[in-house]
Amino acid sequence: MATAEIIFQAGFALILAGIAIVVLVFLLSFRSAGKGKVKAGGAVIIGPVPIVFGTDRKSLKTVLLLSVILTVLVFVAFVVQVLVMR
Repeated sequence: MATAEIIFQAGFALILAGIAIVVLVFLLSFRSAGKGKVKAGGAVIIGPVPIVFGTDRKSLKTVLLLSVILTVLVFVAFVVQVLVMR
């Protein structure tokens, strides 16, 4: 069984990894400044419902696909947790 300390360390590591990714993307965006069009998209997942937004059709499809995959993975994780806790 996972202890609270292991769970805390895993969460902290994920937060640091997320911050590192955001900083890396921010720094890499300066290299491509002025070289073309910017396309972006995002999603807000409220419960099992993803709300997707973006600047073009391709980014919308990509973000929608990724948010549906994330929703399915979270659902599977909950089911596995319930089955393990029995």
